[in-house]
Amino acid sequence: MKVWIALLLALSLPVMAFAEDAEKEPQEDAPPTVAYVSLVPALVGNFGSGPKLKFYKADIALRVSGTATEGKVKHHEPLIRNQLVMLFSQQTEESIGAAGAKEALRQEALKQVQDILTQEEGRPLVDDLLFNNLIIQ
Repeated sequence: MKVWIALLLALSLPVMAFAEDAEKEPQEDAPPTVAYVSLVPALVGNFGSGPKLKFYKADIALRVSGTATEGKVKHHEPLIRNQLVMLFSQQTEESIGAAGAKEALRQEALKQVQDILTQEEGRPLVDDLLFNNLIIQ
């Protein structure tokens, strides 16, 4: 009986060691995790000039790589929100109503967010800016 137990233990040790090695390998080669930082609540404000008020509501998410980066972006969220509100308020009905205007606005918003984070952290940190919802009225 003791021989069987010793044999079973001897056979299981290499398998357990192999399982531990298999668990370590994917973590080393895995790319950094992607996280989305949502700016909650959505940005709401008015834009343009003239007798009729025009409003926007922008539900925005920022794509970042890694949890450490996510924390840094959340730390600077008030500054990011301020810059985006200023950008949206400077828009005109013509600039938003043109073909491809939402994409141009998204690109400009991404550029400004990256510029802010480069000033504050030394690198852009944000990979992309996404409009989950953009309402212009």
